[in-house]
Amino acid sequence: MNKLVLALAVALASSAGYAKDMTTVRFGVDPSYAPFESRATDGQLVGFDIDLGNAICDRMKVKCVWIENAFDGMIPALKARKFDGILSSMSVTEKRAEQIAFTDPIDNVLPRLVARRGSNLQPTAESLKGKSVGVEQGSTQEAYARAYWEPKGVILRTYQNQDLVYADLVSGRLDASLQSSVQAELGFLKTANGANFEFAGPTLRDPKTLGVGAAIGLRKDDNDLRVQINKALADIIKDGTYQRIERKYFSFDIYN
Repeated sequence: MNKLVLALAVALASSAGYAKDMTTVRFGVDPSYAPFESRATDGQLVGFDIDLGNAICDRMKVKCVWIENAFDGMIPALKARKFDGILSSMSVTEKRAEQIAFTDPIDNVLPRLVARRGSNLQPTAESLKGKSVGVEQGSTQEAYARAYWEPKGVILRTYQNQDLVYADLVSGRLDASLQSSVQAELGFLKTANGANFEFAGPTLRDPKTLGVGAAIGLRKDDNDLRVQINKALADIIKDGTYQRIERKYFSFDIYN
């Protein structure tokens, strides 16, 4: 029994010191959500979250490694230690916080419905009844639509990534899509594919399903890593690094 207790104590001590001694931080990312994360034509990962993560790693004096993962499998993959943190526009919700821990917020962007110009659709169950709405699997938008729209006759279609949602929206297989308002504007509406589409109605607010802004997801037992990331995040906000990254992608404040 004494040997068992000693082995457990050593293991816990080793785990507690892991973040302090680490030289690499591995972030899970789903690169289908421009301008937050996507792949450039040369295959390189680009976007606000990528630059932010690299800045955090630079401040922590560790190497950033990016590991691609489907968004709906992010939390299981994090728990399985496939990577150390989720940095992929993940909103903080009560349901997710039951499973994992979160850092301080990294942005606060609300979702909006997108539909073809002239459709006159609104983000309500009454307006969307009988219509097909696309969402990314595992997203807060899916949670919102399942809670408030699907029970009232809205046809919900889920996709492994946001690019697939837009592809079916353009082809006419969807009547509308629900996603981050910033991502929709810069990653779709301002592109050639989105020329015939527009925002349909106002932004949506519902802390229960949509959360209270995005943050980096971590395992609950990695508190030291959370402290280090929070310090690095606070430092880059204080010295203006965050704002410089923000201005690279947005003409408005996404933090407040």
